[in-house]
Amino acid sequence: MDKKIYLTKEGLEELKKEYEELRTVKRPEVLDRVTEARNQGDLSENAEYVAAREELSFMDGRIDEIEDLLKQVTLIEQTKGSTGGVALGSRVTLKINGKEEVFMVVGEWEADPAAKKISHESPLGKALLGKMKGDKVEVEAPAGKVMYTVVAVQ
Repeated sequence: MDKKIYLTKEGLEELKKEYEELRTVKRPEVLDRVTEARNQGDLSENAEYVAAREELSFMDGRIDEIEDLLKQVTLIEQTKGSTGGVALGSRVTLKINGKEEVFMVVGEWEADPAAKKISHESPLGKALLGKMKGDKVEVEAPAGKVMYTVVAVQ
């Protein structure tokens, strides 16, 4: 995997926080559960042991995944409107059907549509890149084409 992982400073901090919590808090707790369950005797009939081992396996996989991500992170610099166009890290105010909404363009690992963080790889994110205040973009959505007007780029 040699794809760049784009994260904002906040996104990188969140990922580092999750990594540390998994390594220093959650993994030791699950290891204790595995040990306790193992000490209960017959492992072939021990559902707690099986569940704890599966959770440990999942957790180790997530730790490995985060380690790989951290090696490939490219930090998104918050653009201060220097170019004027939409870029990774931009906050974009869009007008949709007469209503204004603010979105932040982020890397795909940090995307969270519910929090108005859209991936630069999403249809809307791709359409917005490079656009300036006043530009209109049309995006194909499940319900049909949607027209957006760029009101502001920060």
